[in-house]
Amino acid sequence: MRFAVETWSPEYGAPADDTALAAASPDVDLTAEAAPADWGPRRPGPAAAVPKVICFVDGVRRVDARVWVTPDDGVARQGICASYGAGVVRCDGAAELREVAVGRGLFCPVAGAEAIVTGHGRYRPHPVASEDPDALSLALQGGMADLEHRVSEAAGAGAGGDCELLVLDGPLRQRHRLPGAVGYVKTHQRSYLPEPLVGVVSALGDGERTPVFLIGGRWSRWSWYLRLPGERAHGWSGIVRCEASVDVPASAVTALADRVTLALPRFASAPHKDARAPQNLYPIAGLERELRHRLGDPLLLLRGLRKSAAAALRAPTTVPAL
Repeated sequence: MRFAVETWSPEYGAPADDTALAAASPDVDLTAEAAPADWGPRRPGPAAAVPKVICFVDGVRRVDARVWVTPDDGVARQGICASYGAGVVRCDGAAELREVAVGRGLFCPVAGAEAIVTGHGRYRPHPVASEDPDALSLALQGGMADLEHRVSEAAGAGAGGDCELLVLDGPLRQRHRLPGAVGYVKTHQRSYLPEPLVGVVSALGDGERTPVFLIGGRWSRWSWYLRLPGERAHGWSGIVRCEASVDVPASAVTALADRVTLALPRFASAPHKDARAPQNLYPIAGLERELRHRLGDPLLLLRGLRKSAAAALRAPTTVPAL
C-alpha cells in the first residue's frame, strides 16, 4: 500500500480535497491559449520578465461574537459582530508594509441598527438582507474586500502606482476592480478541468503552468494552474490557481500568466517555517500575522461586547404616553 501525508498542517484543512479531481465545471473555455489536444506544462517564454515591484494584498476576518438584535418592532434577529483587516506588502528586493487598516462591524438584517460601542472598539452597522449564516458571512467577506480595495489604492498599488503586479490572496470575485490584480488561490474545492486534462496539472514541474483557460459564470475570469517549488508527495503538491480579470485582453493574458509564473516561486514558503508551505507565500504569511495582531485580543473584545450588552439591558426604556 502507498499513501502520502499532506504537507499542510491538519488545522488548515487540505489544499486540495477529493473534489479537485472530480468532473469539471461545464462553463469553462479551454481554448483561450491552446486547443485541448495541445495542452501540456508551460514555462515562461524568453520575453517574460520578473516584475520589479510586486504588491501582495491580504485580508483577515474574525467573528468576535454572535448577537441577537431587537429593534423597535420587538422581533429579535441574529447577527454577528466581527473584526476584519487588510494590508499591503510591497516587495522590490525588500519587503515593506505599506498600508494596514482594521474595521469592525455589526452585520444584521435590521434596518436602522445602531453602532455597538464598547471600551475596545466600535462596531459599525452593516445592513444584511437575511440572518442566514451564509448571508452574514458573505456580508463580512464583502466588508473585508472593500477594505482591501481601499488599502491597495492608499498604498499606490492601483492605477498610477509603481506596482507592476498586484497579488491578491484568494479568488478575485468583486476585487477584479483593482487594476492589474491577480487572484492567488491556495486551496481547491472543485475542478475546472475535464478528466483528460487533470493529468497536465500533475505533470507540472516547479515553476511551470498550465495554459490559460476562461471560467464563465457570475465571476468570469481568466485562470491557470501553477506549481511552486517544494516537496512533492502527490500530484497536487504545491499547486495554486491564479485568476485575472476578463478585462485583461486575451492577447495580453498569456504574457501576464508568464510574469506571474516567473515571480511567485521565489516567495514560496518552506515547511519548517510555515504550516501551509509552499502555497502560503512569505509576504502573505507575514501580513496575516500582523493583521491578526492588529485585530486585537478576541477575549478582550468579547468581554467588551458583553459589558455593552448588559448595560443596554439596564438602560431605562421610554413608554409612549397613551
